[in-house]
Amino acid sequence: MSKPTTTLIELTSAKDLGAVIRDARKAMALRQAEAALLCGVGIRYLSDLENGKETVRLGPALKVIAGLGLALMIDRKHPFWSKDGRRT
Repeated sequence: MSKPTTTLIELTSAKDLGAVIRDARKAMALRQAEAALLCGVGIRYLSDLENGKETVRLGPALKVIAGLGLALMIDRKHPFWSKDGRRT
């Protein structure tokens, strides 16, 4: 049995996150209403998230990510800057 492949996507904005979530929902052939129900959020919330609204709450966004079978991972960007402004 082969391992599933992992695709890493660098997100630099709320719009980037929204696009990934929209693409995942569409790949599952779900309408927003169906996906919202599946993920335990409202349709308006899911629409705002998919449209890149920067003020959406993080908790429900994590529910959507998990509900659509996605994973959110954070890694340190390189170069990383130290507190005194020097590169490490």
